[in-house]
Amino acid sequence: MNRKDFQRLAETRLADAQALLKNRRYDGAYYLAGYAVECALKACIAKRTKRYDFPDRELTKAAYTHKLTDLLKNTGVSEAVQQEFRDEPALDGNWGVVKDWSEESRYETHGRKKARDMLRAVGHQQGVLACIRRYW
Repeated sequence: MNRKDFQRLAETRLADAQALLKNRRYDGAYYLAGYAVECALKACIAKRTKRYDFPDRELTKAAYTHKLTDLLKNTGVSEAVQQEFRDEPALDGNWGVVKDWSEESRYETHGRKKARDMLRAVGHQQGVLACIRRYW
């Protein structure tokens, strides 16, 4: 997978999550919204890899996680993104909703409110995905 693949996947998973929410499939909507953020962060990490360069071992190891806070640390733009969180309270609140998502959520039950909150935090105009798009 390359950066463009991760970008497309992030957008596709967000659209899938929105469709699931609309059809009251809250568990899947919640999971895929978080997965969209994971893909977006991995697009940022992929951007750090230069063509024909041998990838940095630690960065490669760090990219193979699903933990959003760890992925953000390895994007190379963490400082800038966190500054945006500090400058924009709404964005910081959205990150607060999103950051604790985990791949294990696919095994959990999520209600309407939790799924709706997650979709809003990810896909809103001041959502986490809009912020990450500025850096990928």
